[in-house]
Amino acid sequence: MLILNEDDVRQLLTMEMALEAVEQALKKQALDEAVNIPRSRAQTDHAVLHVMSASAKTLGYMGFKAYSTSRKGAHFHVGLYDGKAGTLLALIQADYLGQIRTGAASGVATQYMARPEAQEVGLFGSGKQACTQLLAVCNVRRIRHVHVYSPNEERRRQFAADMAPLCGCDIDPVPRPELAAQDKDIIITATSSREPVLNGNWISEGTHLNVIGSNFLGKAEVDSVAVRRCESIVVDSKDQARIEAGDFTAALEEGSIHWSDIHELGQVIVGRFTGRAHPQDVTMFKSLGIALEDVAVAAKVYEKAMDTGAGKMMEW
Repeated sequence: MLILNEDDVRQLLTMEMALEAVEQALKKQALDEAVNIPRSRAQTDHAVLHVMSASAKTLGYMGFKAYSTSRKGAHFHVGLYDGKAGTLLALIQADYLGQIRTGAASGVATQYMARPEAQEVGLFGSGKQACTQLLAVCNVRRIRHVHVYSPNEERRRQFAADMAPLCGCDIDPVPRPELAAQDKDIIITATSSREPVLNGNWISEGTHLNVIGSNFLGKAEVDSVAVRRCESIVVDSKDQARIEAGDFTAALEEGSIHWSDIHELGQVIVGRFTGRAHPQDVTMFKSLGIALEDVAVAAKVYEKAMDTGAGKMMEW
């Protein structure tokens, strides 16, 4: 069994690898060649264990992601198995892997749903997930300018300074949230907020939204106006969205959208559903972060590690 720690993963994994892996995995899901088991949670008085799993027969792998969260922090691991023999191939620390795969999912959605000429990005959040979201979007569109908002002025200034050279575009911190939304081609919400940070009235025609921060029914980053304004709404897993997509709760309860209006990103990739019908449409990708994405990215990391001799082999 191969052991890969966080440093190994950071040296092996690129955004380009993750974009390819996630797109391929979601395509397999749409073609009924993959299985994704939604996240389940168990908890004590002090910590929560989150577990989810997936398999993709034509990719040749299956696996699980397990992570624990508490006030002392979080610990992430992916177990990767041979899809034929069933043997455990690798155990991988997966904090960075998860950040990159979440960014990659939004990158794939942006590739298929944002207007081709999109240049202006508004970003809510200045943490680790915001970094990989922006990197992925800049990988699939020629981004010229980014406005970033988060409540902490110093953090948003530091984010702008750190990310501008990595993204190759101008990044400006803004003091008010509406400035990160108005007149934008793409808006990304990557926050830990329990209440909406994006007001739907701020959104311009033709904007694509990547909404990624919440995976609990009791949390929402966007309000019901934002959801109601979307002509196209896609998720990475509809089964998982039903139990985790708190961003949809208010709109579903008021009857302005129905589950039949929501489709999976894989269906867009294979051409069964149109991600953007008209340039003026507002579109949304609601990311849940699914195990199939983790397993697909972990497989790429494992294969590269085996080619380069990275990590440590352990007799099992």
